[in-house]
Amino acid sequence: MSHDPRPLAIALMGPTASGKTALALEWAQRLGGEIVSVDSALVYRGLDIGAAKPTRAEQVAVRHHMLDLRDPWQTYSAAEFATDARDALADIVARGRVPILAGGTGLYFHALLRGLADMPEADPGTRASIEAEAATRGWAELHAELARIDPDAAARIHATDAQRIQRALEVFRLSGRTISAWRDDARGRPRLPFRVLKLVLAPRDRAVLHQRIEQRFDAMLDGGFLDEVRRLRALPELQGHPRPLDLPALRAVGYRQAWEHLDGDYAAGEFRDRGIFATRQLAKRQLTWLRGELDARWFDPQHERAALEAALRLFLPA
Repeated sequence: MSHDPRPLAIALMGPTASGKTALALEWAQRLGGEIVSVDSALVYRGLDIGAAKPTRAEQVAVRHHMLDLRDPWQTYSAAEFATDARDALADIVARGRVPILAGGTGLYFHALLRGLADMPEADPGTRASIEAEAATRGWAELHAELARIDPDAAARIHATDAQRIQRALEVFRLSGRTISAWRDDARGRPRLPFRVLKLVLAPRDRAVLHQRIEQRFDAMLDGGFLDEVRRLRALPELQGHPRPLDLPALRAVGYRQAWEHLDGDYAAGEFRDRGIFATRQLAKRQLTWLRGELDARWFDPQHERAALEAALRLFLPA
């Protein structure tokens, strides 16, 4: 077999609360590695407790990349992520370290590993028009419209995923082409020039994942999550924003529910229930995306740790 000269990288993928961060930290310390976060919430400053951002101590123990790149009133695209993450990977390898990609944002993984088509950039006017339609018609009706225009995209996008529905309709209205057609164009683009071991961490029993999600949400509440959201609400840039909950940062799971609770929309108990439910729905969407990653190997981190270690040993040189 001919030698493959590409540098190596490990991708730890999986739904939220599946144990990716803990394993990434452990392996990075053992292997002389550095962690590249693949999480769309962790790029925002101030989203710490609710986004389960690695603690300061963890960041001191292991160098992390792709954290705290934008303020919460700013935007950050998957294309920007792919460019910045590729630079981070090149830097890690140049210093003789092992890059460990860890996260659950499927679009970020797709953009980094496979590349994105040169589809139209975000247009504030078109987005505002779609948001105005959603306010009167509802996102479910806009999802039905998307299903008529682009059935493939509608099948991939949940009817409650406002951000992705908006983007798919925006692309079509700006270009006259569906987002699925644009993505088909990207298939021939150069992939990430790394040899990547793709591992999915996911409990076989969905009830175990649900329990972990509930425990983590309660731990975030005990750790001061609501105080964190109060600090975000006090930022002048967010106080002056006409629709703060439309910002990508505040669409992160848990933050919208906390914001609405602090607005007085519902009581503490309902906030907790809504936050846990939204996190479970996120995990469900992540698992759906991961099933399409046919070259990834799945492991139950609680019961298949030995098999995980064996996969790592086979991939890395001695």
